Amino acid sequence: MTPMTFEKALSKAAHMCVQSEKAPQDVYDKLISWGMAPQLAEKIICQLKEEKFIDEDRFAHAFVHDKFEYEHWGKQKISYHLRGKGISESKIENAIDDVISDEDYVSSLVDLLKSKLRNVSLPLEQNDCARLYRFSMQRGFDSRTFSMALKIAGDSSDDSDFE
Repeated sequence: MTPMTFEKALSKAAHMCVQSEKAPQDVYDKLISWGMAPQLAEKIICQLKEEKFIDEDRFAHAFVHDKFEYEHWGKQKISYHLRGKGISESKIENAIDDVISDEDYVSSLVDLLKSKLRNVSLPLEQNDCARLYRFSMQRGFDSRTFSMALKIAGDSSDDSDFE
């Protein structure tokens, strides 16, 4: 198999970036899998950034929006995955602050907890609270948000006390 030319790799990478937002690390990994030398892959990444096919801020905003709205992930899980894609901490914080309001954040966890509470008899026992806590931590929510959301979810379901 003959190696891919620079122009063909650039064209394929640009086409890939047009279809959906990509992190620079994802594009780099794809270029390497196509057999590109690391130096050429870096050069392609730089050119794609210059031509605005790749934009880390735009990617971070899209990632935060999609994972929060459709996957119902918390801020911690979103941050962890963005760091894994090589996005800087400042860009992650900016994207999270721009996309997720405090009210929407708590409301999202309240909705998740309400769906879980349908399967639990009230009042909650200690192991039920622990299970809900673990669930919210796996989704990437912090303990402060969990406490607020559990209280709200408890107040809005049957007149039971969650404390």
